[in-house]
Parts: sequence; C-alpha cells; structure tokens
Amino acid sequence: MGNASFFKQTHVYFKKIARIAIREKAWVFLAFAVIISIIVALVTAGDMFEDLDSTKSGFFTLASACIWIGVFNSIQNICKEHNIIRSEYRQGTKLSSYVCAHILWQAVLCFVQSVIIFAVCICFGFFGDDFSEGIIVHPLLEYFISIFLLTFGASVLGLMVSAFSGTPTTAMKIMPFVLIIQLILSGVLFELTGAAKNAAAITFSKWGMGALGSIGDINSLEPKIAGELSEKIPNFDPSIVSATDDAFNHDVQTLLTAWGWCLGLTLCFAVIAIISLKIKNRDS
Repeated sequence: MGNASFFKQTHVYFKKIARIAIREKAWVFLAFAVIISIIVALVTAGDMFEDLDSTKSGFFTLASACIWIGVFNSIQNICKEHNIIRSEYRQGTKLSSYVCAHILWQAVLCFVQSVIIFAVCICFGFFGDDFSEGIIVHPLLEYFISIFLLTFGASVLGLMVSAFSGTPTTAMKIMPFVLIIQLILSGVLFELTGAAKNAAAITFSKWGMGALGSIGDINSLEPKIAGELSEKIPNFDPSIVSATDDAFNHDVQTLLTAWGWCLGLTLCFAVIAIISLKIKNRDS
C-alpha cells in the first residue's frame, strides 16, 4: 500500500478500523451513550429552565457527559497499535491517512452517539418545550449540532492523547487529568481569571457550554436566589441579583464563535496527533 494515494490509504484504513470495531463490539460505546444520557436526563431534566443556576448546571452536566463519552471512545485506539503502525510505516503507510481514517470512524460513531444522547434528552424534556425561535436554525437542530461537535471534538482529543501515549495503560492514566482540566476550565465550577481564563479557550467544555447556554438563552433566566428573595421580600427587584454573561448571549455571533472554536480545536488536535506519530516513527 506504500504507493497508494492519501485518499486510497485512508479508505482502506477506514474499512479496516470499522471492521475491527464492529468485531470488537462497538455497540458497547453506544450502550455507554444510552446509559450516561439517561442518567444525565434523569438527574437534571426536571429542573431545566426553572432558574439560571439549575439550567446552567444541567447544560454543564450534558457537556461533561459528551466530553467523557468522546474521550473514552478513542483514548486507546492508536497507542494499542504502535508496533503495527511502525511496521507499516516502514512499508510506506502515510500516517496522515491512518489518523484521518480513525477520525472518520470517530465521526461516524459520534454521530450515532449524538443521535442517542439527543433522543434521550428529548424524551425526558431536557431541552424544555419552547422551540419557537432558534438563533440560526431550529433550536433542536442547534442543540444536536452542539452535542455532536462536543462529542466528536473530544474523540479527536482522545486520539491525540492516544497518539503520544506509549501504551494503553499510559493513555488511561492521562485520561483523568484531561477530563479534570475540561471540568475546571469550563468556567462553571469556578470563576476564571488571568492565565486560567485564557487557557480555558482551548477546552471544549468552555465552548460547549457557550453553545448550549446561548441556544437555551440562559441569560434571560433569573438566578435561584432571586426567586427565593422574591418570596421573602415584598416588591423585590430580581435585577439586583441578576447578571448576564456575554459567553451565553442569545445571538448568531456567540453561537458561531462557540461552534467555530470547537471545530478549530478538533482540527488542531488532529494535526498534533499526526505530528506526534511522525515524531515517534521518525527513526523507522
């Protein structure tokens, strides 16, 4: 296959990866998506759009679940084949074709998983019942696109980690740190400032939350404390404790920026995965 074109090698590797994945019970990854999305919906759906805090927590839980599913999809895919890759690279395999084939398979897998996650959320009423106005297209389609971009992007992130990990064991040791960084830098659990705020720009959690919060127009919701104070204080003005976050503006620019960053990060991680493999095999 050494003289085959980039596209030919990608096609051959894609069929091989798909065949192996199906043989090794790829349905397990779909089952994970079902189980995790049901848990997320059961825990959070009842409080969605009741107040700002509950809705933000619900979207954060959904975004975190998508990232976890995506990383878990691919974290071991490349590192478990390093010896095979080295041997085939000596015979003319294009490492870019090999990585792109994995990315294409992840796109297919993540699309099906996103359909599952989206369907479960719809069944549990996670997205509410007000679908009168979307930012760009129908709000349900916007939610689905956001879920897919998060899951697929996280899968490519997993491939990148797998590419520079020596063994599957090493990759699994790195995985918790990757997920923790995503959680901390999302900007939901902690208020970020300085270097941490800048670093958050390279996380899917930040932009995933931005997309979901923008679509759901969470800036229009009152904080939970506003409702509690309104019950205790006559003529209480909720605007006193309400604050908007530009990251969740219900407009085209905010949503496209979030989607654009997710796509950009996905592309960057794909390139890093290819470069990492080439460095590992430079002496072959």
